[in-house]
Amino acid sequence: MPVEFLSDDQATAYGRFNGPPSQAELEGFFFLDDADRELVSRRRGDHNRLGFAVQLGTVRFLGTFLADPLEVPWVVVEYLGRQLGVEDVSVVKGYCEREKTPLEHSWEIRQVYGFADFSAAQERLLGFLAARAWTRAERPTALFNQAVTWLRTERVLLPGVSVLARLVMQVRAEATKRLYEALAGQVDVGLRTRLEDLLRVPEGERFSGLDRLRRAPTRASGREMTRALERAGEVAAVGAGVVDVGLVPPSRVEVLARQGLTSDVWSLRRLPEARRAATLVATVRGLQVAAVDDALDLFAVLMASKLIAPAARAANRDRLRTLPRLRQASHTLAAAVRALLAVAEDAGDGPVDLATVWSALEAVAPRDRLAVAVATVEELAPADAEDPDAGTRAELVNRYGSVRMFLPMLTEMLPLDATEAGRGVLAAARTLPELAGRKRVRREEVDETLVTGSWRRLVFASPDLSEGVVDHRAYALCVLDGLYRALRRRDVYATGGSRRWGDPRARLLEGSVWEQTRPQVLTALRLNEQPAKHLGDLARQLDAAYTALAARLGPAGERATDTPVRLEPGADGRMRLHLSRLEALDEPATLTALRDLVARMLPRVDLPEVLLEVNAWTGYLGEFSHVAETGTRMDDLTTSLAAVLVAEGCNLGLTPVTKPGHPALTRDRLSHVRQNYLRTDTLAAANARLIEAQAGIEVAQLWGGGLVASVDGLRFVVPVRTLNAGPNPRYFGQGRGVTWLNAINDQVAGIGAVVVTGTMRDSLHVLDVILGRDGGPVPELVATDTASYSDLVFGLFRLLGYQFSPRIADLPDQRLWRLTAPGTAQVDYGLLDAVAAHHLSWRKIAEQWGDMLRVAGSLHTGAVSGYDLVRMLGRDGHPSPLGAAFVEYGRAAKTLHLLAMCDPDDETYRRTIHTQLTVQESRHRLARKLFHGQRGELRQRYREGQEDQLGALGLVLNAVVLWNTRYTDAALTALRKQGYPVLAADAARLSPLGDAHLNVHGRYTFAPPAGEGLRPLRDPTDPAADD
Repeated sequence: MPVEFLSDDQATAYGRFNGPPSQAELEGFFFLDDADRELVSRRRGDHNRLGFAVQLGTVRFLGTFLADPLEVPWVVVEYLGRQLGVEDVSVVKGYCEREKTPLEHSWEIRQVYGFADFSAAQERLLGFLAARAWTRAERPTALFNQAVTWLRTERVLLPGVSVLARLVMQVRAEATKRLYEALAGQVDVGLRTRLEDLLRVPEGERFSGLDRLRRAPTRASGREMTRALERAGEVAAVGAGVVDVGLVPPSRVEVLARQGLTSDVWSLRRLPEARRAATLVATVRGLQVAAVDDALDLFAVLMASKLIAPAARAANRDRLRTLPRLRQASHTLAAAVRALLAVAEDAGDGPVDLATVWSALEAVAPRDRLAVAVATVEELAPADAEDPDAGTRAELVNRYGSVRMFLPMLTEMLPLDATEAGRGVLAAARTLPELAGRKRVRREEVDETLVTGSWRRLVFASPDLSEGVVDHRAYALCVLDGLYRALRRRDVYATGGSRRWGDPRARLLEGSVWEQTRPQVLTALRLNEQPAKHLGDLARQLDAAYTALAARLGPAGERATDTPVRLEPGADGRMRLHLSRLEALDEPATLTALRDLVARMLPRVDLPEVLLEVNAWTGYLGEFSHVAETGTRMDDLTTSLAAVLVAEGCNLGLTPVTKPGHPALTRDRLSHVRQNYLRTDTLAAANARLIEAQAGIEVAQLWGGGLVASVDGLRFVVPVRTLNAGPNPRYFGQGRGVTWLNAINDQVAGIGAVVVTGTMRDSLHVLDVILGRDGGPVPELVATDTASYSDLVFGLFRLLGYQFSPRIADLPDQRLWRLTAPGTAQVDYGLLDAVAAHHLSWRKIAEQWGDMLRVAGSLHTGAVSGYDLVRMLGRDGHPSPLGAAFVEYGRAAKTLHLLAMCDPDDETYRRTIHTQLTVQESRHRLARKLFHGQRGELRQRYREGQEDQLGALGLVLNAVVLWNTRYTDAALTALRKQGYPVLAADAARLSPLGDAHLNVHGRYTFAPPAGEGLRPLRDPTDPAADD
């Protein structure tokens, strides 16, 4: 092959049938309408009519005529024969007896149906490819496939494979040259010098300037925060921001930046001048965003884990230490008050003698002891003690030294802006550098509106300060605490394209873009633009659910003892719903026997064999491309990729998979592949292939249709120093870790995942997991565990068309809500009336309905992330008006979910949720077995490394599941052929998560699968099957 980006298999498959077409493809390309039949009927003889039809369908499907017109799958001939009424389709074999007949027919088809020669359409194809190559960072194979699709759609006959491949490479080269010139042409002499200086290693240093700037902070401390701010300032000072990238597609700039961020400086130095300048511009612009995000990440970690959390612990320790004093003083004062009350009671309505009062009080305690008790209570329980953070804030002030060194740079180095709600705290933060450098700060120089609650005593009432002077340390911590909380709510946000701390409101669809997108969004999500219609339907759905459950419970439901649902009064007298635990399903003997037989039949296999065999079925390793999107591919790349996936997915490092004598398995080669091919986008594309293959297996279709999904987290300890890990003693002991929040469907395929710092509340991220899935059908039901829900998340899922179904642990404490249309009487739900006591605000939802639709549209189109929106709308428990509307809407969805869970007669819904989550727990067990190296600890310092390695684990896990599924299906087929009674109900309860046959330990060999088809199944009667 003269063009290197196509493999031999891809070149061979060009313009040919690669297996029989699917039923949908037969119906789409080989169906004959009336005009087709009329044209076919002009032929003489069934063999000519059928041969003509075969050629017609072939050119529609492939975009070309075959040299041998009959080199087609037989299902094509049979499908066409049925339409033409040809009983014996084998007559088609006589179609080519006269050599000119196929040629004459092909010319007639070209003329009648308007199929053009490639030369006539080459200029139009060049225009299409040039536009696509400029606007998208696609691999050459993807662009080649787009060219084939365009030619077929436009009815242009395919040229030779080398002609089209060379044309693709020519167009890509021109687009790439245009990209380099567009960026490098704006680089003046000064900027070019600064960019080139980044590639030099200064005298006496070990790293270049670019290496140093690429190194993100890993320690949470004031000194590291100072370095992070200096890094952000240094990157901005390079001046790459002056280059206008507005005319260059963002995806092309991102690819250049990714290349610059992952390549070593020696490789960058060797690039041609224009390409080097363009790459460095994109890299530095990417670093500007990353440095700001990293600094804000560090600020958030520093505030949460190094200031607020330790201050809270210290305050709690101090409270416990002073509790005996407070208790003793309180007892003394309580006894004194009782004595006063006794004196008053004895006196009745008459006067009380002061001497009598003092006599009664001194009988309890001397005067000096009473005075001490009063002073103790005032000290330990001050007037502002209703502020629960009083002790924590006092301790925070003592930690001023941790923030003092970076205060002067915080707002100077970071490009921050704010909404109306955050402008005050941002303005105050910008005054801190000037105030911190002075000994005396007067009250009129600070923003008193920010100093609330217990902060007022700390800032304004310090006994060590003179009149009118404030404690600048307390004020600085007060402002920083406010800034931290405003950043979390995105009331203060980073500008300049920040990915993690930007303003989600700016990414919402609005204006003309929203006007153009709204009709498609409303149609796709089946939403009505008028809130009255939508809310009316929702109210009727709630009413029907209440009515149905009340009818099933019956008039004696309150006293029933043989139902899983009970209504019982709580300690506060309020009626509460109680739901019994699900009983385990019985396992028939036929299921136990079938499960054992299938397990004994699965061939024993090593993990590398699984990865390579699955690649032979699906070609998923072909989705991995070089970070620079170059067209060439290394020889035997699949072997290298499989080795890297084993190293990452099993957490082993490269040493166990390295084989010095094997060119594809040398350490340098594997390190290069890991650095340049393993990325979140390539992992997702490869995973999509596996998801699609899993869905096509018969036994997987018995498990489900891919429309039920679950989201749950798997925890990993991260023992290295990093900002991207959080504490949780329950999961990580004394260390820190991350959560791999992943989704699977009911065909047991992993469909997406995100990495979450520590064990942050799952509900903030679960929406992103579903919206950002790698492939598979859109799930209709999403099951999660208890920690993954909130009323706000219920509302977002409902509006996006998902049935959000968390497993709720505290059902008796949940409130049930009713929605009543304005002017409508309240319905009596019998027994349930006592629990349906809370009313949703129709007005609150209706007033925000337009913006709620815009939020749904922005999420649906991927314009904004769910995490940012949940943070912005929820505002740390104080939702905005739009957030409050989503909460109200979500309460309706949650009520429908709870009522469905409580159906006493049909447990299908509840068991579906339980089964799906149980399957995911079993999948996590298999993931633990795979990820066995280095004690199962994730040793990645940076977010990107964590995402890539856990993404590799997810891909390996899906490959194992696919391999198990296909061989399980083969075992069932073999058993049926042997006459064994395989019941569909039993096959539907088999699992592809068994691992007794799978070896993941020892030295690893990477040999491609021998021959076609599956490997032999084991004999289940062989005693060796138990070894």
